[in-house]
Amino acid sequence: MQNYETRYASSPSGVKKYDTSELREEFLIQDLFKKDELFWVYSHYDRYMVSGITPVKNKIKLETIDPIKASYFLERRELGVINIGGSGTITVDGIVYIIENKEALYIGQGSKSVVFASESKNNPAKFYLNSTPAHKAFPTKKIGKNDVEVIALGSAETANARTLRKYIVNSVVDVCQLQMGMTTIKPGSSWNTMPAHVHDRRMEVYFYFEVPEDQAVCHFMGAPTETRHIWMANDQAVISPPWSIHSGSGTSAYSFIWGMAGENLDYGDMDVCKINELR
Repeated sequence: MQNYETRYASSPSGVKKYDTSELREEFLIQDLFKKDELFWVYSHYDRYMVSGITPVKNKIKLETIDPIKASYFLERRELGVINIGGSGTITVDGIVYIIENKEALYIGQGSKSVVFASESKNNPAKFYLNSTPAHKAFPTKKIGKNDVEVIALGSAETANARTLRKYIVNSVVDVCQLQMGMTTIKPGSSWNTMPAHVHDRRMEVYFYFEVPEDQAVCHFMGAPTETRHIWMANDQAVISPPWSIHSGSGTSAYSFIWGMAGENLDYGDMDVCKINELR
């Protein structure tokens, strides 16, 4: 079964009045990985879509949903997939791609048949999916661990030592507007994306994983002078509007996948917020 829910856009003036429950209802995405089920969150921020798949008993076929008004899902969209589970396969128009843990697949506009499966039901794949509207068809491409751009950021002194890996960016694969990557916080550090920033030309979704069961990540959002926070557990995602900062601090080491969409593919296009000016 495939289903969806819709999240509408919110203004900075409205969000600063939200209580905890309203913030979580508007921006937090829980229960992403339903076994043998594809459940989409359709955001009105740049028409971004987020889902997770854990194929166990069955193969899961990508099917269209009502909001996109298309005869097949990728008729006017592109799709990025990163596997954070066991080995799996993604079959695109008859071509089988083996996607191991922390490997990715970019699937271009116009691909009609996409099928997800796990190699073993005892160690199933966990496919994390992001999709955006597309204006041009680019080839489907697998991104292995050795294909990514790796950048070391931060330091232990400022508690933000981390490794950033760019998977689906225009320097690695031809894309329309989707960008995806992964950041891993080093043991002893806690902060990601600090100093915080905004990029008014792109929205973003953070997906937190490898968070120990008894630990959590505090995700910070909101306008730079009206910040808010959302406590998050493992395998949860959060929508970040273009006007919002996006940063987090964990009670232990963790990883997250960032996904972006908008009008600018320049990864460095951001407005940094001075730490001592955050409120």
